[in-house]
Order: sequence, then C-alpha cells, then structure tokens
Amino acid sequence: MLEPPGKPVSDRTSVELFAGGGGLAMAVHRAGFRPLLVNELVKHACDTLKANVAESRGGDERIPSAGERWPLVEGDVSRVEFGYLWDRVDLLAGGPPCQPFSLGGVARGDEDKRNMFPEMFRAIRQIQPKAVICENVRGLLRPSFRPYFEYIERELKLPFEERDDDTTWRDHDEVLRARLSEEPADPKRRYQVVTTKVNAADYGVPQIRNRIIMVAFRSDLGVDVAGFEDAVRPSHSEAALVRSMLDGTYWKRHPDVPDQVRRRVMSRLPTTPPRDDGMLPWRTMRDALKGLDGQPPLPDVPWDRLDRREYNLGGFTDHIGWPDARIYAGHTPNELDRPAKTVKAGVHGVPGGESVLLTDEPLPEPLGHSPYPYRHRYMTVRETARVMTFPDHWRLVGPRGEQMRQLGNAVPVALGAFFAKAIAAALDEAESQR
Repeated sequence: MLEPPGKPVSDRTSVELFAGGGGLAMAVHRAGFRPLLVNELVKHACDTLKANVAESRGGDERIPSAGERWPLVEGDVSRVEFGYLWDRVDLLAGGPPCQPFSLGGVARGDEDKRNMFPEMFRAIRQIQPKAVICENVRGLLRPSFRPYFEYIERELKLPFEERDDDTTWRDHDEVLRARLSEEPADPKRRYQVVTTKVNAADYGVPQIRNRIIMVAFRSDLGVDVAGFEDAVRPSHSEAALVRSMLDGTYWKRHPDVPDQVRRRVMSRLPTTPPRDDGMLPWRTMRDALKGLDGQPPLPDVPWDRLDRREYNLGGFTDHIGWPDARIYAGHTPNELDRPAKTVKAGVHGVPGGESVLLTDEPLPEPLGHSPYPYRHRYMTVRETARVMTFPDHWRLVGPRGEQMRQLGNAVPVALGAFFAKAIAAALDEAESQR
C-alpha cells in the first residue's frame, strides 16, 4: 500500500476517544504517535484493548513513558478529565458514535443522546492538541443532515467557542459564522479543517467502505493544508483492478483459482481495458484471505466444521466456522474477486449479506434460479478482521457477536494509518519551517 511521504518524529503523542476494538488507535500508533490516554465505554471492547496493548489506568493521571502499555480509561467519556494533558498532545483521535447519523441507526442527528461530537470538542478545549482526526459515516452528508454537519465543521474550527446548554445549535452556528469572519485573537484556539470523503478500497483496504474523515490542524502551526490534501489522495482504483485482471497479472498472483471461476469473473469485465490512471489495483477478498503485506494464507474452513467450535485451524484464533448462511434477494454474498462489502456492526443477520462469503467450490446440485453457482458460508471473525486490515495477532475478546460488532464499528487499520502518517508528515514539515 502507498504511504504518504515523510517519516514521523520518534515521540509524537496521542489521545484516543471511543477506541472500540482498537482500529484507529492501532493506526495512529503505527504512524509514530505514543498513546497518553485511551478511552472506551463498552466492556468487551475494553477487554480487547487490555488483551493486546492497554491496561486500566483507574484514577492515575501519570504520563506514561515510551514502551509502557497504553493507559486505558474505562467508562463514559463525559466523566473523563483531560486537563493534565494540556498542550502535551500532538493528535486527538476518535470516531464519535455514528448511530445518530447512520442509515442503520435512528437518524435523529444532534437530538440523539448518542451524539458524542460535543465530547470531542470538550476534549479539544481541555487538551489543545496540535491536530485532530475524526472518522464517521457518510450519513452526515445527507441533505437532511448537511446543515448540521457544516455546523460540526465550524465547531471544529472554533472549538473554544463553547455552546451553552440553553442555546440551540442553530443559534450557536450563527455565533461561529460571525467569529470565523474575524481575525483570531489567539491562533491556538482556531483550527484549519479538511474533510475528505473516502472509500477505504481506494486506500488499499480490501473492502468497500464509504466514510468521511475530518482532520483539523491548529492554526498557529502553519501547516500546509493544500499539501496535506494532496498527500491523502487515493492510491488504488477499481479501474486498475480490472486492468490487472484483463492483462493477467491478478490471476498470476492467484494461480490456484479454478478455471470456471476465472471465466465467470472475466465474462463480466469490459473487453477494452480502462484507461491507465496510474493507480494500484483495488485489493480483493481473495487478496485478503491469501495474505496481504506478508501475512500467511488463511486455511479454508472445512464444510463439516461449520459448528461454532474453536479448534486449531492453522493456528489462527477466531477462525471458526458458522452454519446456516443464506443467499436471497437483497442478501447477496461477498465475492472473492471483489473487495468485501462494508463490514457492519452485526453478527450474521445484517441486511445485505455482508457476512456471507461465496467460495470457489461448486454447488453439489446447481440451483437453476440462483445466479451464484458456488457454495457459501458465513465469514469467520478472523476473515472479517482481515478485510478490516487488523493484524492476525490482534485478539478480539467476547462472543462472536461482540467481536463482529467491534470490527464493524472500527476504522480499517490501513486507512487510519494512511491518514495518521500524513498528519505526522504535515506536522513535521510545519515544525521544520519554524
């Protein structure tokens, strides 16, 4: 996967809110940021963080040293105080719960008590970080929510203009508009905001996942915002994947694909290759299961082991067969030679078939009415973690439903790392010019 240019400094610091199963926190850490505090509410997600990299902090406000486990504050973010971290944090990261804005949620927007953007702004006021990164669903850009989303952007630009409890967001928005038309009295209290619409597949993630990523840089730092926008442009494309299939390079990477599967995939491609856009090919489900970036292949799940039982299947944890997968109209499977569908925070009853995998094995008795002539099953948790670009060593804690929920709510690690590395490079460049 392509990475933004530049090498982050050795000891940048971060704070992670709404950490969940650790996708964005892991990404930020990979970009060279050392966590000073990580917060999460859900018990199983906290247990996942503790099983891998974190330990409960309790009431201790000590700044950890390099190499220590991440200090985890378990519980409601509204009860966390950040004042002791004032001006000591390079990057504040988090994906505020998205149910108020998601097509899968109640969609009540800022009326919904699950809207945690106000807590992000409170943390900014108490920390004054150099940069902020937030990930959220594309639902924020729907016409019905667009005015509120633009208000959130203005709040992120002026987080120290605090909204009173008895003030409506529309009235507060008018105040923010007026302030933004004025020169800032203190540039440290104003941020430059870049909002990027992303499809994770365009950044080397083997999954179609449409989101928005908001990044803010403190105005006094003089960050080259235009340069940052250039650094986070997509690196992969569907057209490049199609070209690689037509010229055979994709199939050379997967020589064990059955002839009938390859013929079926090729029959749906255009006869003329798309124009060369200079991009790398989208990564597919097959790429993920065979191993990306040095990972070993995941072994196939035997059809007689769809029994919900853990056993040593190639030494991989959470690679457990699950029975009763179905395909029907509106509930179609993931195909191996495409990026996966969006991983959602559910188990196996998620509408759309996002957790169903179509294999290469023909059905014993082909169904005349089915467009899918191959056997199918539910994806394992480990396969789902692969398409979220979680490393195989990352242990997810809890029953299957909770593990899948953590993955569905996470930021793909590779996507988060791409943006976090670009943020680190932008900060490095700005500081070198001062």
